[in-house]
Amino acid sequence: MSSNSTVLTLRLEPQVTKQLEKLAKATRRSRAFLAAEAIREYVATNEWQIEEIGKALEEADRGDFATDKEVQKTMKKWTRRAG
Repeated sequence: MSSNSTVLTLRLEPQVTKQLEKLAKATRRSRAFLAAEAIREYVATNEWQIEEIGKALEEADRGDFATDKEVQKTMKKWTRRAG
């Protein structure tokens, strides 16, 4: 563990604790390692999502929207692929 790390105490439901223990044994990792990895991934994903939402809101505030023709073209492309 890094000297720059912080200890965090959290409560988990018994079922999640069992699943985490099983995963730790299967991967030969500690529960703490897996929990820290899960939190890192969660934070990164949500940070990215919030950033992208912010960009989209800025575009919307500028009135930067797709035209009806662009939307129809995209819809046709995706409905053809689904069919």
